[in-house]
Amino acid sequence: MARVLITGCSTGIGRETALELTRRGHEVIATARRPETLDDLDVKERLALDVTDQASIAAAVAAAGEVDVLVNNAGVGVRGPVEAVPLDDARWAFETNVFGVIRMVQAIVPAMRERGSGTIVNVSSAAGRIGLPLSGHYSTTKFALEALSEVLHYEVSHFGVRVVIVEPGFIATSFGENSRWAGMGEDESSPYAPLRRQIESADTNALGGEQRPGPDIVATAIADAVESDDPPLRVPAGVDAEMALATRAQLDDAAFEKIMRQTLKIDW
Repeated sequence: MARVLITGCSTGIGRETALELTRRGHEVIATARRPETLDDLDVKERLALDVTDQASIAAAVAAAGEVDVLVNNAGVGVRGPVEAVPLDDARWAFETNVFGVIRMVQAIVPAMRERGSGTIVNVSSAAGRIGLPLSGHYSTTKFALEALSEVLHYEVSHFGVRVVIVEPGFIATSFGENSRWAGMGEDESSPYAPLRRQIESADTNALGGEQRPGPDIVATAIADAVESDDPPLRVPAGVDAEMALATRAQLDDAAFEKIMRQTLKIDW
């Protein structure tokens, strides 16, 4: 049994992961910026935690006590053309998706290193290895998280601390509530409006006409990684993520772009 702290448990992947790990007998500390959203969550502990606020992190970590597993799940999204997304919106995404993870790692890893054990699970995205049009700034945060996680793996595995990167594809969650269009993103007069209309069908096309799977498949991937004696560094979650990332690894840039355009039906 492990003591697991999860960020961003108010909805979606974080909430389902908290429930899945609890079902498996682990002690789960569920956290969210608004702790009232956790009131109905049947877990060991529920704490307020804003990963963009150092004081909030310090208070939550102190209240949590010894943590065996940290799941960095809290995330936000920003969409729009690279040329038009205001830098303040880009910084908003980086504060949670990148610097939020760094803050949590710096708060939790020292104790893991001293004990000689622990697991860090960073929830990235297939968008952290494949750029999707109009998601440039979100993808940038996830590419950064991939690099950060890989480096962290090299650094802390020596001390018995494991790092796992979970990479979901298109998942049915309420992530849209933590995502925003910026710049010319939703402007019908924008020169990018035709591209946006094509991108809005990207998930359906990538999934072969099927609906997005629920967050339970990501929760299962996270829980399996936590319980594995030797988890891989990267774990794609979802058939679309598995296929896209496997294809990306086999092809050069031009060949992959051709396949992606065909699959997503983008003629832009």
